[in-house]
Amino acid sequence: MDLFWKNSATMLAHPTSLFALLGILLLIGLFLRLRHIKVTTPMLIYIGLMLASAILLHQFKLYHMPQGGSITCGSMIPLLLIAYRYGPGVGCLTGFLYGLINMMQNPFILHPVQVLFDYPLPYMVLGLAALFPQHRFLSTGLAFFSRFLCHFISGAVFFGSYAPEGTSPYLYSLVFNASYLVPEFFICFLLLKFLPITRLLRAMDHSSARYEG
Repeated sequence: MDLFWKNSATMLAHPTSLFALLGILLLIGLFLRLRHIKVTTPMLIYIGLMLASAILLHQFKLYHMPQGGSITCGSMIPLLLIAYRYGPGVGCLTGFLYGLINMMQNPFILHPVQVLFDYPLPYMVLGLAALFPQHRFLSTGLAFFSRFLCHFISGAVFFGSYAPEGTSPYLYSLVFNASYLVPEFFICFLLLKFLPITRLLRAMDHSSARYEG
């Protein structure tokens, strides 16, 4: 028992290892989820279309933060749509792919675990919006809060040196990431509220049925 507590204390003293394990567990969970998903041609087409749309919208930045992070014109909307249409598994996969593309376009690499928590994971967890497809505010809030947690962990652990002298790296990461993710959340929520999302999802259903038929 003493050895257990000693090893636990050692791991807590090196949070990077804990976050690496967490990231690996999330990726394993995604893999296990995808094993039960039937991939269809329309699904692949819509994944490609939503990825292209998200990448395009990401180019229209309202504000870009100095160390990364942007307020955009709703670039996460396509990723939320694919989650609403196909569920959390496909939503997480699409977000994961988007994170890899974003990393290739705008790489800011300090550590392998930092890469995991700044690129694939924060966009992958947007697929959780599919857990509450009928409640736009709740689903969007859950998706963005999950994304915020990933960026917060990365900021606190790997970007603490950027914090002003005397400022906690946790407080710095909290303020920094909230300063662009909160506005991005409200932009996406308002767009989801006023865009004909239900009609778009029905159109995706009809075109998929027509293609498969």
